[in-house]
Amino acid sequence: MDVIGWLMAFVILIVIEVATTALTTVWFAGGAFAAFFAALAGVPVKPQLLIFITVSFVLLIFTRPFVLKYIKRDRVRTNVESLVGRKAKVTVEINNDLSAGAAVLDGQEWTARSYADEVVIPAGHMVVVTEIRGVKLIVKEMKEGK
Repeated sequence: MDVIGWLMAFVILIVIEVATTALTTVWFAGGAFAAFFAALAGVPVKPQLLIFITVSFVLLIFTRPFVLKYIKRDRVRTNVESLVGRKAKVTVEINNDLSAGAAVLDGQEWTARSYADEVVIPAGHMVVVTEIRGVKLIVKEMKEGK
């Protein structure tokens, strides 16, 4: 590939990334950019391809998790995800062995289960939602004074 080919590949990959904002082609655009400079320096085609592949995967492996953490941090949580960490009041004793339990959260009653099978939570106690499994709240009893 020649200098113009790598430059075209870089531009096309950047345009695709801007159009999709999915963080899928930007890593390969970085590889194309590095190969572009290698072509400018007169490096033969096979090493250019090796540079393209190496730089692309190094960028993908080492920077993608970091970038995703900061780029996607404003992701809107679903209504169910927003329940995790919230407080609820147990209305029916939660006993996983008996498949029993319910809690009220924001005025709506949910089926509830304890985060640990051996923990029974009496009615009237306050709990905190640790996760959602299907349509059940998985809860942990709050300690006194919280």
